[in-house]
Amino acid sequence: MTTGLSAFFQYNLWANLPLLDACAHLDATTQGTFGSVRDTLMHLFSSEEGYAGALTGQRPETALDESGPFAGFDELRRRAMRSGEELIRVAERGELSKILHLGYDGTYEAAVIVVLIQAINHGVDHRSQIATVMSQQGIEPPELDGWSYNDATR
Repeated sequence: MTTGLSAFFQYNLWANLPLLDACAHLDATTQGTFGSVRDTLMHLFSSEEGYAGALTGQRPETALDESGPFAGFDELRRRAMRSGEELIRVAERGELSKILHLGYDGTYEAAVIVVLIQAINHGVDHRSQIATVMSQQGIEPPELDGWSYNDATR
């Protein structure tokens, strides 16, 4: 069943990549609402890997450690590509009402669609926070809205 939902995750992946490129110009200590921009990026992609893992049952061999040292932009790009493509595949499958058992003890129940909604919301929220910090630093953030996505992918 095709729902069109995968387009949201194609957009999500597209938006993550130019943001990573733009953030390479920021000082590692630049602070935002979540913490430093680099901490926010680590959190964003660690969480995205977690959503993809919850949906597919497959986790990366080595998890991205948010509390560890910055993984580097090349590593974050690699991980963003992998988790982004996994989320696209899950959205394309259309098994949206399937119930997952989440949390450390598996007692939190949520349908696949809820995890997908959370993944999109989470990405938009943190990309927006980073864009605000960039603007405050006098750095032009990349245009990541739907119109820019349309223009870039046509």
